[in-house]
Amino acid sequence: MKPAPSAREQELLELAYSYSLTHGLADLSLRPLATAIGSSPRVLLFLFGSKDGLIRALLTRARSDELALLKQLRYDEQPGLDAIALELWSWLSAPEHRPLMNLWVEAYGRSLVSPGGPWGDWARSTVDDWLELLEASQPDAESKHARARRTAVLALLRGALLDLLATGDLDRTTRAVEQQLVR
Repeated sequence: MKPAPSAREQELLELAYSYSLTHGLADLSLRPLATAIGSSPRVLLFLFGSKDGLIRALLTRARSDELALLKQLRYDEQPGLDAIALELWSWLSAPEHRPLMNLWVEAYGRSLVSPGGPWGDWARSTVDDWLELLEASQPDAESKHARARRTAVLALLRGALLDLLATGDLDRTTRAVEQQLVR
């Protein structure tokens, strides 16, 4: 078991996370990253073990943002799948979350093509996380219809998010999401 991160390790992780939100992870190079965050490649390798270790730490950090969102959307009562999906869309589509969503898409794609690398099971984990939240909003969550409906809602949100990130067209993508969810 790895000991708790030192204050410096935590500080560098947060700085590297901010850097990765702007620059992405796919072409991450330690030297420019270290320069940008006031460190050295040697220190980063010491703290994170390897470049892959640093990427895993950054993905864990990004996932903590995702899990914090999902935790915020959990209710004592079941507001319904569509209400949760609309709240999710509101958060996902907010301009201030674009850097995180870009990183999320990058990690998702890399997880599919490099499942053995530091990206590991990123895509699968995020699908499971989101489906768990959507399932909690359904009173009949175990039925085949409910499983299919939450899968369709997740596909709608992911597809609209990809479209939004590619085009920047918030009005059109929001109307599409609302048309499918508000009936």
